[in-house]
Amino acid sequence: MSEIKSKSSASTEEKRAEKDWHAAKTAFENLKSNKPRPPKPQHAVTIAVSSRTLFNMVDERKIYEDDGLEKYVAYQLEHESEPLKPGAAFPFVKALMNINVRLRELYPDSEELFDIVLMTNNHAQVGVRLINSINHYDLTIERFCMTGGKSPIGYLKAYMTNLYLSKDSEKVGEAIEEGIAAATMFMPDTETQLSSTQLRVAFDGDAVLFSDESEVIVKEKGLDSFFEHEKQFENKPLAQGPLKCFLEALGKLQRKFYAKNERLNCPIRTYLVTARSAASSGARVLKTLRSWGLEIDEALFLAGAPKGPLLQKIRPHIFFDDQMFHIEGAKELGTISAHVPYGIGQKYNKGKLIEQPAKKE
Repeated sequence: MSEIKSKSSASTEEKRAEKDWHAAKTAFENLKSNKPRPPKPQHAVTIAVSSRTLFNMVDERKIYEDDGLEKYVAYQLEHESEPLKPGAAFPFVKALMNINVRLRELYPDSEELFDIVLMTNNHAQVGVRLINSINHYDLTIERFCMTGGKSPIGYLKAYMTNLYLSKDSEKVGEAIEEGIAAATMFMPDTETQLSSTQLRVAFDGDAVLFSDESEVIVKEKGLDSFFEHEKQFENKPLAQGPLKCFLEALGKLQRKFYAKNERLNCPIRTYLVTARSAASSGARVLKTLRSWGLEIDEALFLAGAPKGPLLQKIRPHIFFDDQMFHIEGAKELGTISAHVPYGIGQKYNKGKLIEQPAKKE
């Protein structure tokens, strides 16, 4: 009986929320503007980016660390008419907005779009410089969350976030623990010319799209045991990893282009770039994606070879990997990389176990 009441209560809450959204949207749309309206979060693919990933704020961060918060805020106020330089996530965000333009051409009334939220623990006093910078680059970012020094993680679910990008690895780890796809972004060491018409997203497999169950076997028992295990469980799908839901969201938007006979001109392209060997352990990966009903445009099995040179050819707007060894190699060759701090790989560096600090009794 209590379960029925609980379901009824949830249904009432959903209806009330939908009614509130409808009223707010109607009022908002009655205001005359040529600016496109942000979509409802329940329909959108929401990408939350921190101010330090969207913009290059290295100098400002140094002021904060060396001189404290008050000097930092004063500097931002003094320079608020000076646009911030683009950061690691900037090309990715621009590509998302280009896809929105294409989607609106094909589906004028659809709200299945990318929605960018600026999610930052900056103080509101810094907001004017951020807004001025966003307008300077003509970015369509209408939703802001400025937490005044508090962690923004608690707001991610309220914004129905599909992906959170930050420079703060601790916050990224917290987000992943909350079940939200997240990664720590890094600027490449050299600049690469990226596609202006197609978003390219590259994913590692284990501990990114998939769980780290197979990687645990590699680390603890070696490659032969891993190959044997993958052959034995070839038809058993791998458990999902922290970025599976983001690939799913990309796939949802890709299918909207396919439905309009735009597969060959789709502005979203996805890549699996994995250290796995194809013949020895690739079948389980492809069968797992198939069981999820997901497509990947290109699957690249490197059999342990470095990923950097291949990514240099792909030129993705973002590359996700769980191991810093691969992140470092990629960014050295000009790839914008994002570290996913998840799974057993965090205990290793270049294949060697990192000595863990002794626990206090």
